[in-house]
Amino acid sequence: MNRSKAENIKDKIDGNEVDLSLSNLTEVPVKELPEFCTLTHLIKIDLSKNQIVCLPEEIGRLTNLQHLDLYNNKLKMLPIGFSQLKSLKWLDLKDNPLEPNLAKAAGDCLDEKQCKQCASKVLQHMKLLQEEAEKELERRLLKEREQEKKKEAKLKEKEAREREAQKKKKAEEKERKRKEYQAQMAALAAQEQQKTKREEKKKKAAQNQGKKTMPEPVLKAKRSVCSLIFSLLLKLLLLFIVSISSILAVCQLTELRKEPLCVPLNAHFEQTVKWAQGLDVLQQVIQKMSDLRT
Repeated sequence: MNRSKAENIKDKIDGNEVDLSLSNLTEVPVKELPEFCTLTHLIKIDLSKNQIVCLPEEIGRLTNLQHLDLYNNKLKMLPIGFSQLKSLKWLDLKDNPLEPNLAKAAGDCLDEKQCKQCASKVLQHMKLLQEEAEKELERRLLKEREQEKKKEAKLKEKEAREREAQKKKKAEEKERKRKEYQAQMAALAAQEQQKTKREEKKKKAAQNQGKKTMPEPVLKAKRSVCSLIFSLLLKLLLLFIVSISSILAVCQLTELRKEPLCVPLNAHFEQTVKWAQGLDVLQQVIQKMSDLRT
């Protein structure tokens, strides 16, 4: 910052007034004099006949400012903070390339009355702009909040879908494990059943084999018993045959053949002999018995 220029600006401050006209300024000297917009005691500022293209937003801090001369500059618009100059009573904006609405509100400042009207109408215009700006800001903030809500809703929806997908995945995994467990249990049960059947089959086969192949001592014992029984039956049969033969011999060869006991026996014997005559094996026996009778 040019120190001499700043001192020059300070020199132009006279109490509650400052005259910066014809100073070849392109902007309000807030850079050279940062405290310029905090000089709230100022009542009159003359910035006419410069090259100023814009005013700082902080100019609204000069709440006691009553007289502002901006004649013959290059202003097109005024800052929204201009509406805060509530004490402003006089304003000159002639010979500035103002935008149409602002120019219409400013009107002509050819006399004291018109300059006062200019101040009043421009303040009203700037207040409307401020209200519109605030509404626009509110709409923008509302839109941003709505977008943020939509974004949050989408995010929550996405998270909900992800949770649902994760839940479904876990359920499917659990179901898969359950089916695998059931399949394993079924396989084990089948194996156990097959094992049991094999054991029962082996047991039955062993039992059948045991029935077919008796132990040698038992077999010998059975054979011994059978042999004894057969021998006894054979002896009894031989005894019966000998007894019958003896009785027949007595009834055939002795005088007792005419006895009542021997008569039926002899008759049966004769019939038996006739039946056995066709047998080669017995012919010799019968011949011998016939020879004995004679």
